[in-house]
Amino acid sequence: MKMKTNKALVLLNMGGARSKDELKTFLTNMFNDRNILTIKCGFFRGLVASMIVKSRLNSAWKNYEEIGSETPLHKLTEKLVDKLNANLEGYKTYQVMRYTAPFASDVIKQMEEDGIDDITILPLYPQFSTTTTKSSLEDFELYSDDKFTTKIIKTFYKNEKFNNCIVNEIMSQTDTPKEYNLIFSAHGLPQKIVDAGDPYEKQMNEHVEILSNMLKEKGYEFNSVSLAYQSKVGPLKWLEPSLDDALVDFKDKNVIIYPLAFIVDNSETDFELDLEYREIAEEIGVGDYKVCKCVNDSDEFIEAIKDIIK
Repeated sequence: MKMKTNKALVLLNMGGARSKDELKTFLTNMFNDRNILTIKCGFFRGLVASMIVKSRLNSAWKNYEEIGSETPLHKLTEKLVDKLNANLEGYKTYQVMRYTAPFASDVIKQMEEDGIDDITILPLYPQFSTTTTKSSLEDFELYSDDKFTTKIIKTFYKNEKFNNCIVNEIMSQTDTPKEYNLIFSAHGLPQKIVDAGDPYEKQMNEHVEILSNMLKEKGYEFNSVSLAYQSKVGPLKWLEPSLDDALVDFKDKNVIIYPLAFIVDNSETDFELDLEYREIAEEIGVGDYKVCKCVNDSDEFIEAIKDIIK
């Protein structure tokens, strides 16, 4: 049994839906986020958000029904928290989601009741973006109100132990890398957010280079290694190339997809990558199409977290 501690590790993530009602909550909170929908006036942002939610709710829920009517993110995150609580000495681990429960306000109350006064915040986004890391940190800080001594880890895409988790997952997919093309797939962003100074694209390119070099050092040279972006919505220009455009180049060729922007599997990995883009790949005539799992609650990632927060 672990000894009582005043220190906490707080994992931040977006959340996801476990019912249609919770999907409405998720979409409503997301599109009311000024980091996502960058309309300065809160009233107009709320108005546009309600219109988007109304138009997208039913179609988005059909996607969730394809993966069992709930995101895998919550159960996997609970497993990750349980493992950390069993294996991370000196800390109690909590999770906070941005758009669905458990919300920051409730978790902060629980931490106060538990006697926590010293926290390390680890947003589960390896690369920094205003739409993910900044948004989640702002939300947490709104409710924490300087109640804790706080250390924040803003990125960890350069951490070697974390990158070993990714490399090992990719290597597990094939013994013949020359017969495959490796595509790192990242969640897309509107180009205007990057143009405004968001470092996400730059860090994503750096991460791909780090992982490519690590794979080569282990003797894994793929036919090609590239980066593409998924999940584009709306008429704005987004980061390119999109994954569906990128797949066109691989007719009659084999591909392995690694979901580089995600730590825990979710609707974007289980539905978009494994079902939606698989259908696109089949229509194009792509040969073997493999999708890697995220690091999730693996023992290897537990060790990486220990190193990241050290």
